[in-house]
Amino acid sequence: MSKKSIFVATHPRACSTAFERVFMTRHDALACVHEPFGDAYYFGPERLSERYENDEEERRDSGFGDSTYRTILDRIKQENAQVRPIPPNAAGKRLFIKDMIQYFVPPNGKPASIAPSLSRKERGVGTEKNLTNGAINGTTKDITNGATNGISNGASKCAPYPYHTEAEPNNPTVIPEAILKQFHFTFLIRHPRSSIPSYYRCTIPPLDELTGFYSFMPSEAGYDELRRVFDYLCSNGQIGPRVAGHPDLSGSANGHNESSNGHHASNGETAKVDICVVDADDLLDNPSGIIEAYCNSIGIDYHESMLSWDTEEDHQQAKHAFEKWKGFHEDAIHSSGLKPRLQKKRVKSNQDEDAEWTEKFGAKGAKIIRETVDANIKDYEYLKQFALQA
Repeated sequence: MSKKSIFVATHPRACSTAFERVFMTRHDALACVHEPFGDAYYFGPERLSERYENDEEERRDSGFGDSTYRTILDRIKQENAQVRPIPPNAAGKRLFIKDMIQYFVPPNGKPASIAPSLSRKERGVGTEKNLTNGAINGTTKDITNGATNGISNGASKCAPYPYHTEAEPNNPTVIPEAILKQFHFTFLIRHPRSSIPSYYRCTIPPLDELTGFYSFMPSEAGYDELRRVFDYLCSNGQIGPRVAGHPDLSGSANGHNESSNGHHASNGETAKVDICVVDADDLLDNPSGIIEAYCNSIGIDYHESMLSWDTEEDHQQAKHAFEKWKGFHEDAIHSSGLKPRLQKKRVKSNQDEDAEWTEKFGAKGAKIIRETVDANIKDYEYLKQFALQA
């Protein structure tokens, strides 16, 4: 069983912070790291997002204007060293990292090359040297999430991306494969009909004053990036072919690598990592069953007490961990546990959804939401076929 740091790769508004709170209760086995890579994605000198491209003051005031992918990975490495004893295969805590996987991927289907701070080869921008094989990545899809982003903040001529660095073959991220292999990747998804309206709400009054996101950008939906990273990790044998919760299904059935995932991790252990995808609706309907199945997949024991967090220590820990992204985590901060829904969520017709969104967000908002939802359903449904079953 893999003992690597666990990385929950997700997209915005997937109930991921509630999911994270479950594992924050495991002080004995896990040390949680909350959404670290947005610092580099939005604010740092290697930023990929256009959201704050023309707002240097906001980038500076964020406190993360100097954050690079290397500085974040170095911080994670330091935290891992603090919780993992020597030798590395001895008993100790594992890191549990939760983040938006789109923070690793250039938006709007742009081809990826390695972040300058992580690149061995410099072509005018990179200043540090580490890992890349210098091969050209020409496999990125040309997609735009199917929705027109007419309300982004725009891009400056001085935008740091595209980088003047080399790419790795087939790698859709700005992180070298050798670094990606240090993590035990799992995935968390939610249907776009739930996540997209929730995200849109965070970008309009009154919540936008808290979040600092003053426009909705369909390119931030995150499903395309999640699917491409998922496929890449399957194709290079980092996850699969076994699918957690599906004894009759393997990645090879969907065109993925059928090799036995037995490559050696950097610490000398043989890593065996299931394909593990959690659907938020399944989680909300059956928290205990899904969390227990997830724990079995990642190699930690399950305790029913993981579904409750209502001590002062729990609340202070959450408040401190989630302070960075204000406005996005209020429900999770003020929660006290995860209980099953009394009734499964009813699937509404498109007409009913459009009427509801029009009432809440106006006709223009409803149109943007519908376009963005429709653009991401295919990627969601593709990942859904692998969803963990209790």
